[in-house]
Amino acid sequence: MKKIIQSTLFILITGFAILNAQTVSKVGTTAGAFLKIGVGGRGLAMGEAMSTQATDITAIYWNPAGLSKLQGMQMLMNHYNYIADMNFDYGAFAIAVPTVGTIGIHFSMLSMEDIERTTILEPEGTGEMVEASSFSAGFAFARMLTDRFSIGANLKYVRENLWHTSASGMAVDLGIQYATMFKDLKIGMAISNFGSGLQLEGRDLLIQHDIDETSNGNNANINANMATDEFSLPIQFQVGISSNLTKDLFGIKNNDFIIAIDAVHPNDNKEYMNVGAEYVFRDLLSGRVGYRQLFLEDHEGGLTYGFGLKLKAMAKSLIIDYAVADYGRLDLQSKISLILAL
Repeated sequence: MKKIIQSTLFILITGFAILNAQTVSKVGTTAGAFLKIGVGGRGLAMGEAMSTQATDITAIYWNPAGLSKLQGMQMLMNHYNYIADMNFDYGAFAIAVPTVGTIGIHFSMLSMEDIERTTILEPEGTGEMVEASSFSAGFAFARMLTDRFSIGANLKYVRENLWHTSASGMAVDLGIQYATMFKDLKIGMAISNFGSGLQLEGRDLLIQHDIDETSNGNNANINANMATDEFSLPIQFQVGISSNLTKDLFGIKNNDFIIAIDAVHPNDNKEYMNVGAEYVFRDLLSGRVGYRQLFLEDHEGGLTYGFGLKLKAMAKSLIIDYAVADYGRLDLQSKISLILAL
């Protein structure tokens, strides 16, 4: 018991300490920002404090270790209109294999409608349409090492397209979860998007250049390629704790009241915290509230809330999760996700 309390205090102290560790925000210095768009109405409604609470198919995104708690098969369908007339889609499938672990696959895409190309000479448009999109797909695996400790990993391919240029790379998510014996206290840690950087390549970078303008007779139409910089992916480290207060403290049956706290250390912003709470009645109806980016200066995150409904029929169930998230100057965003458990 003493060791558990000491470990919990260490996690809390570490979480609060990193909030003051970084002095430069580095906002806008990474590629693949779409990888930070959360999935699943439950996690979004709970302020994204999910390093310990992700135990269904959405754990592929939040903390792959939580995928080990999944039983049977689950499918996730997530679609919503994102900011600035963009669309975000996320789909996943996972199955628990006895004596092996849980295996999952997933994809995500951020897209927008094509826009007409304009130039200085043709500001009204050239008639050529320009497209832009971001895509990710991968494979996840998780396993329980003991009845309380689990690990997980998610390997993914990332690609971004802009007109005739593109950038691609590989990344991995790693996570652990540990359920203590003290008041249903859980500890979780995850690192996301650790991998190669992205560097744009393509025929849009082809230019014609005179390599020596001071010399007469040079060919001014020699083909050359512009060299673009490589940008890292938005790596994010999370550490968190959570507890089901009703399970041991009050002895109330068929009701759960969960509190979760995550400390987040990103490589493209300063540190912050996510907090969330959930009340579950008879494993049927859930109410949730949370707050994103707590203690972060100049943040666009804020209050989140929503509900969940679990419809059961024989051995199957359909989980409907709805969330509303405050994006500050970008207004409120509504999110909905569907999970089919077989």
